[in-house]
Amino acid sequence: MRPLPVKSSSTKQRYLIVDVLRGLAIAMMFHYHFSFDLNHFGFIQQDFYRDPFWLNYRTLIVSLFLALVGVSLSLATRRSFNPKSYFRRLGMLVFFAALVSIASYIQFSDRMIFFGILHFIAVASVLGLIFVRFYRLNLILGAGLVILGNQFQHLAFNQPWLQWVGLMTHKPFTEDYVPLLPWFGVVLLGIFFGKLFFEKQPQRWLINWQSEQPLIRVLSFGGRHSLIIYMLHQPLFMGLLYLISLTIS
Repeated sequence: MRPLPVKSSSTKQRYLIVDVLRGLAIAMMFHYHFSFDLNHFGFIQQDFYRDPFWLNYRTLIVSLFLALVGVSLSLATRRSFNPKSYFRRLGMLVFFAALVSIASYIQFSDRMIFFGILHFIAVASVLGLIFVRFYRLNLILGAGLVILGNQFQHLAFNQPWLQWVGLMTHKPFTEDYVPLLPWFGVVLLGIFFGKLFFEKQPQRWLINWQSEQPLIRVLSFGGRHSLIIYMLHQPLFMGLLYLISLTIS
């Protein structure tokens, strides 16, 4: 297995379609989290833990985000590997994941986030480097991990030190939970489709697509700055709703 070549320049090509899809996932996340916050402050009454609509909506959002993690890994290592850019982003992910855990412990205490979406993306970004060399194997293994993660459960994985893996017989008591299984399977599928559409059978309409429409530009901006936006949006939502609740109480 030959090593990935090291990229000498930090410049990398961006594809509008990837940024727009990531921006769309951000917009959907805004809607989900703002609705969750409205419920938290008592402005609406929704069951985010059992209602099929909200559970499936969250699954759709997370699936889109994590499939794009795979696509981005595929694109970032397609011709070369830029360790400086990679480790800078990985460091940011680890830092923000730790910050989320600390903030959630302060806010929710017993429902703190110990392995949420940022924790998962940090781990998947490391494990994904092992698989970016492969093509069809990612389709087979990715589908297999999704099936395994959704169909197999065992009491052994209920142990606190194994809960990040998944395969539990019940969802842990936490505000955000994105375990390795089945979600790493989604990342592998993203790597496969990234290679399929941008390398093996390049779709020129995807690669060359450009648009100056205002909505596309907004979504693209959100996609390019998704990590910072992710970290800022909930404090803003919660702070705003807290101030509103004070004024009407």
